[in-house]
Amino acid sequence: MSRFLVPFVVALMMSALSMNVLADVYKFVDRSGHVFYTDKPKHSGYKIILRSPPAFSYVKSSAGRSSINGNPAWQSRPQLSASRSQKKEELAPIINAAAYKYDLDPALLHAVIRAESGYNPEAVSNKGAAGLMQLMPATASRYGVRDRFDPQENVEGGARYLSDLLDMFPSNLKLAVAAYNSGENRVKRSGYQVPPIAETQNYVERVLGYYNRW
Repeated sequence: MSRFLVPFVVALMMSALSMNVLADVYKFVDRSGHVFYTDKPKHSGYKIILRSPPAFSYVKSSAGRSSINGNPAWQSRPQLSASRSQKKEELAPIINAAAYKYDLDPALLHAVIRAESGYNPEAVSNKGAAGLMQLMPATASRYGVRDRFDPQENVEGGARYLSDLLDMFPSNLKLAVAAYNSGENRVKRSGYQVPPIAETQNYVERVLGYYNRW
């Protein structure tokens, strides 16, 4: 069994990569924190986390940026889709593929992206973080991301970093998310606890809230 995904979810994603087809996938978290996935929910407690999208393919534009079905997967800020849900649907193929590649729950990647950029691939923070997963220049360089505004490159680098953090802080999603925000060294210096920084504490609460409500 993978870090988050049950075998049938992996199988569905393998089918998606080879056949461009996905079944709808639902997630349920019981009171003990156990996570269950199915494509046939048995009660209303299950929430959809992966909706079957249209077939897609990646191509490169003349500028080298990714496209989906021949349409740019990035756009300048004024041209972005009107709603977050639309942007989420447009970017889902990239996010789902990265989640499968790095053994992550797609819902977790969506939660981080929603908290970091609100699905805006052109977002830039006042600290210099950029793109969907708000990669700093050093992090982008560390994971081979040449263009932080390219959705596919950005999500690839961010997913790989998040996967490394989950390996660094095994079985502790809260610390991995805290490290994504404030850096792994700060979490270690805080005695392997969420650092006593209001921004980081609020960030962890927000990401896990999005994730648990997915």
